Amino acid sequence: MDVSQIVSIAVFVIVMVAIMTEKLHRSLAAIVGAMLVLALHVLPFDAAMEHIDFNTLGVLLGMMLFVSVVKLSGMFEFLAIKAARLAKGEPWKVMLLFVLLTAVLSAFLDNVTTVLLIGPMTLTVCKLLDVNPIPFFMTEILASNIGGTATLIGDPPNIMIGSAAGFTFFDFILYDAPAVVVILAAVLVVFYFLYGRKMHVNEEHRARIMELDEHAMIKNKRLLKQSYVMIGLVVVGFMAHGALGLESSVIALGAAGIIMLISGESIEEALANVEWTTLAFFAGLFVIVGAMAETGVIEMLAHALIDATGGNVFVTMLVLLVGSAVISSFLDNIPFVATMIPILLAMESTGMDVTPLWWAVSLGACLGGNGTLIGASANVVLSDISKKNGHEITFVQFLKTGFPIMLLTVVIAGLYLVMRFPPA
Repeated sequence: MDVSQIVSIAVFVIVMVAIMTEKLHRSLAAIVGAMLVLALHVLPFDAAMEHIDFNTLGVLLGMMLFVSVVKLSGMFEFLAIKAARLAKGEPWKVMLLFVLLTAVLSAFLDNVTTVLLIGPMTLTVCKLLDVNPIPFFMTEILASNIGGTATLIGDPPNIMIGSAAGFTFFDFILYDAPAVVVILAAVLVVFYFLYGRKMHVNEEHRARIMELDEHAMIKNKRLLKQSYVMIGLVVVGFMAHGALGLESSVIALGAAGIIMLISGESIEEALANVEWTTLAFFAGLFVIVGAMAETGVIEMLAHALIDATGGNVFVTMLVLLVGSAVISSFLDNIPFVATMIPILLAMESTGMDVTPLWWAVSLGACLGGNGTLIGASANVVLSDISKKNGHEITFVQFLKTGFPIMLLTVVIAGLYLVMRFPPA
């Protein structure tokens, strides 16, 4: 390895250690790391700008603005109380409803948008039931990444793979969705034993929930109707953005602009509610990972995965699944998948059937996001919402739960791939 590769790896490791040990706020660690790779000329400024995924940042900013306006209608309180009453105030049933809702929405919206919608509802219910929201947030983070794996539009790696391999929306439903259904069912069982059995609420709080009228929570009926229409349009927009030739950030920012325009709400208040530390964290992380991509470190990792298998498609499929998951737990899965795409296309040009490999990378990269607190955008966003409301989810705390569950989901995905694409 040359000096630039060593420096890029060293900066990444130092930033990860700072985040894991919580010696620095993760946003500050990411910003300092980004400044280091720029100051040490590991990554030129122009190249750094190219590696920042402004589409992802645009989706985050747009949906944060959108949600900050929508919540003024009282929608989240309305839906939260409705869900709690349906569950008769039983916390496990509430968790089950929210997990399923999160998984389904994440398949058709991006998972960041989903957790931005679900997060405020969760906080409202947990305050009413007087229960700790962290287990709810943990399960929702994991469910969002699992649900996002199911479709073409659920997670950015799937969009990239679909475009490169020529897979359609229904190809993902055919290949990824069955695995996701089984994985979600298995994870729900884990959630029950991990959290469900231990959650109790006294009869006074349950009775108080059942006495509440969800309709009384509506603060602005006009804005509520506008919000329902806009959310429907956002779902359609995210599903059809490829056919429309629009980036998902255009849909998100457009929705934010329209809802602020028609609602008449204050843009200053909406901007004040944006999680700017989250945006700063991602911008910094994109630059740090960009340095590793620019110096060839990520490509070395990808080639090492392929070389370890000796060219056997079946073995390569399993190695790619596990390797993609573990690497995507610590690195952003977008540059990793971007590196894997030309390698798989090159393998395909030699006559090799790489269809199983595409689905291995898809499942591994998406499910791997559950491994650590920084493994996926939804993890960072929802954990920041939790911290802002006085319930911090630490890196180590998430790792202890998320990584083993991620490994379980990868094992299930591996068994599914073996049955779907058995060795010749």
